[in-house]
Amino acid sequence: MNVLVEHQCPQCGAPVILKETDRIFACGYCRVKSCLSAEDYFCYMLPNRADGSRPPVFFPYWRFRGMLFSCFPDEIDHRFIDFSYRAADAPQFPPSVGLRSQTLKLKFVSRETTGRFLYPTLSVAELMKIFTRRFNPCLSQPVLYQAVVGETFSLIYSPFYIASDTEEQAGGQLFDAVLNKPVSDLTRENADISLYPGGAPNRQVRLIPTLCPECGWDMDAERDALALICKNCDSVWQSRGNGFEKLPAAHIPESGDNIIYLPFWKIRAEVSGLTLDSYADMIRIANLPRMFQKNQLSEPFCFWTAAFKIRPRIFLTLCRNMTLSQPQKELIHKPPSGRLFPLTLPAEEAARSLKIIMAAFMKPRKKLFSRLGEIKVAPNDFLLVYVPFRESAHELIQPEFLMAVSKKMLELTGNPGM
Repeated sequence: MNVLVEHQCPQCGAPVILKETDRIFACGYCRVKSCLSAEDYFCYMLPNRADGSRPPVFFPYWRFRGMLFSCFPDEIDHRFIDFSYRAADAPQFPPSVGLRSQTLKLKFVSRETTGRFLYPTLSVAELMKIFTRRFNPCLSQPVLYQAVVGETFSLIYSPFYIASDTEEQAGGQLFDAVLNKPVSDLTRENADISLYPGGAPNRQVRLIPTLCPECGWDMDAERDALALICKNCDSVWQSRGNGFEKLPAAHIPESGDNIIYLPFWKIRAEVSGLTLDSYADMIRIANLPRMFQKNQLSEPFCFWTAAFKIRPRIFLTLCRNMTLSQPQKELIHKPPSGRLFPLTLPAEEAARSLKIIMAAFMKPRKKLFSRLGEIKVAPNDFLLVYVPFRESAHELIQPEFLMAVSKKMLELTGNPGM
């Protein structure tokens, strides 16, 4: 399920319900349109339902969503993961927010929010180590290599308060301010939250006007898109800091009706520990029964990854097939004028999948998978390429590269775990 977030239009104050995946804010009343941006991750808070007689204290939880790929000795396991965990070492607080982030409407944390916010002390890297330490022993085989792709981190603050028997007590019993119940019915141990560092919130969601930095035109984008298109000067932009950064973009030309363009990243990378520099190297490593001409021997090899989030199995299949196809058509270096599917997977996240894509076409697996630990893949050049697919009743089809995508699966791209 998608997390729902309550927000207000900064222009007219109208209430708006956003999805967690939304990056374009469009007010239905005053028509203002902005791009939502955060410094590094978004901060939300659960509703505080206490009576207000006691000052609230907000405790932080990391929430993580992403695709997890694990290479076993002869196969690749893929699954979607979604979990939350304490962002500070404080065992008296619940270990996670459970299903509350999915069943309750959240709000963005802002500087105007009242209450004491405890600071997160657990880093994202430490969080992933905890997850790996708990999750990997449950797997049926030893893991040779593991990658998380499309990861989305956010910080969720849950409200609590202290109820003491006397006003003179420094601490008291810890209460959950969502349910107005003690955190534990088994113990009434004294909880002194003043021991943990905290203070006023210093987070703020940035709203960037969706105007093209080059020509001032109003740019187009779906509500969950990370890239905006300017149809006036044929440019593509993604939010970066307090503004926009231009993306190099191109498309494979196609004519006809019912065409929709799906975004892919074409990535040139340096591979060490394995020779994978050319088209011929790829055919050799993939053990493909394919004839190639002499002029193809020097064709540089490129990884192709989907630039949108979808179920892990379909994501890996698309990336593998597109990479093995190595499209050779001359590209037109501007976005196409037709219908575009939104870009929802940034280049930095797509780059995490390169070694997994390579593992997906390696043969024989038992021999080559044992070398995954010594192989390094370093991306150094990214190009956003829109690839044409023909729309049928239930699928989008790319006949030249022998690919098809269910339209129903694409509808769930904002929530690939369903």
